[in-house]
Amino acid sequence: MDCIFCKIIKGEIPSKVLYEDELVKVIMDVNPTVDGHALIIPKKHYTDYLELDQDIITHIWDAAKKMGPSIMDKLKAKSLTLLVNFGDDQQVKHFHMHLLPNFGTMESKATKTSEEIFSILKD
Repeated sequence: MDCIFCKIIKGEIPSKVLYEDELVKVIMDVNPTVDGHALIIPKKHYTDYLELDQDIITHIWDAAKKMGPSIMDKLKAKSLTLLVNFGDDQQVKHFHMHLLPNFGTMESKATKTSEEIFSILKD
């Protein structure tokens, strides 16, 4: 299988890891749409949300509940969007959930380097 997220999980491709446990890895998105854009990726390959069993769904939501408020607090975000793509919009065919901080402005885009954001969030 030539899945980029599976390669990240195996350590074959480097990533900026914010959190990791036995079932998921939370990493910084390499092409962030906003500052703090992170991804929750299950370590087991699931093509999309239809393949997830209840245990992994619960675990992913628990990771989102842990990481979302932390990202918001550290970056002073006003809110957070949780996003899951399905179908043609799912560019990587390995289930993942986006954590997208919102900063209360009409313009949403990344303004800092990934290194700057990672150093804020990793502490």
